[in-house]
Amino acid sequence: MTIKPLGERVLVKMDKVEEKTAGGIFIPQTAQEKTQIAKVEAIGDDVKTIKVGQKILHDKYAGTSVKMDNDEYLILNIKDVLAIVG
Repeated sequence: MTIKPLGERVLVKMDKVEEKTAGGIFIPQTAQEKTQIAKVEAIGDDVKTIKVGQKILHDKYAGTSVKMDNDEYLILNIKDVLAIVG
């Protein structure tokens, strides 16, 4: 199954949050903060500012979560993309 965002939307794959601290302590999934950095997987036809494969920083509470093939994705409006991470 593939997802193609429409218009000014972007499909991003969430970066995995480190489950273990540098000191070796494991942090449960429920206690971890949601990451705001993601990799662009697909873009809508009206998106001109970012490209597939780039890493972006997005608004913390933006987008719609989608699970596919045990991976977590987010569909964002382009206005919720704050920066390109280089």
